[in-house]
Amino acid sequence: MADVDAVVVGAGAVGLAIGRALALAGQSVVVLERHRGIGEEVSSRNSEVVHAGLYYPTGSLKARLCAPGAHALYAYCASRGVTANRMGKIVVAPTADELAGLEKLAAQAHDNGVEGIELIDPDQVRRLEPDVKVAGAILSPVSGIFDSHSYMLALLGEIEDHEGALARKAPFEGASQGPDGWTVRTGGDEPATITATHLVLAPGLAASKAAARVEGLDPARIPVTHYARGNYFRYAGKAPFRRLIYPMPSTGGLGIHVTPDLAGHARFGPDVQQVETLDYRVDVGRRSMFADSIRAYWPQLDESLLEPDYAGIRPKIGNALKGFEDFRVDGPPQHGLDGLWCLFGIDSPGLTCSLVLGEHVAGLVTG
Repeated sequence: MADVDAVVVGAGAVGLAIGRALALAGQSVVVLERHRGIGEEVSSRNSEVVHAGLYYPTGSLKARLCAPGAHALYAYCASRGVTANRMGKIVVAPTADELAGLEKLAAQAHDNGVEGIELIDPDQVRRLEPDVKVAGAILSPVSGIFDSHSYMLALLGEIEDHEGALARKAPFEGASQGPDGWTVRTGGDEPATITATHLVLAPGLAASKAAARVEGLDPARIPVTHYARGNYFRYAGKAPFRRLIYPMPSTGGLGIHVTPDLAGHARFGPDVQQVETLDYRVDVGRRSMFADSIRAYWPQLDESLLEPDYAGIRPKIGNALKGFEDFRVDGPPQHGLDGLWCLFGIDSPGLTCSLVLGEHVAGLVTG
């Protein structure tokens, strides 16, 4: 008989949401985390934006999960006392030659069931954000920001309230399948072995490496994970924005956008910069590129006030550095190993989708 029903590898937002959903379904759960704290990688080095679901091809997993994910996330934050601000977002077309793309994006959002999407003209933009200069825009009232760390603490609290556990500083070393399920090996200061009926791999940046440590998993089923660094710059002066301002999507990402805070300041980013290692240093040489991008919709920007803030790294699989790539959730139908579920390429909008993605994966595991 196995020690627990499920072991989840990775205590970022998605791993914790999976653990929570399994625990609420009555499963005994242990979540493994190689770091001392939760969410120390992708989940804590991002924009903390709640996405509405505009950008993703209709029918994709990202499209199917994002809009309901945003609603579920806001409701969860309200129920758990987690700060969330549905401030809204404006996606801007700085020039007239981008208006056709803007209309196509709005149609995509409608197809994806995103609520409240509205095409607005320059005068309407000016009334909402007087300093933004564009040829046209999309208004998305559902978009916003939230406190991702408090959210993850709330998820962990529910896991523990339902007799689940988090094992910190317990890196996943490997797993093998036996008659009673999976034997999972952990390293760290106190190496251990635990048996589980189900094994869920959701370690974000380390997803491919973790999968390669599962005995019997065909290497051909494991995608290569590339690293995409996103640099962020803060604005040292007052910024006039009250909403999220996004340009049109760019190669491999959503463009260098602005996230305002309650103090009247702003943070710009991320860009998309392929890197080979987990290097979290901000590339200050990209300041001028940031400035050029921002001035397309905010001509008054003072480049000298852009200061390095932080950087995050996102996992990219397949064609994701150049175009769209969906979330990948591989289970027994894909790889043939009972009780094993592998998540790959969980980049944006993974944080927004995390609650419903967790329920989706838990349903596959228990169903």
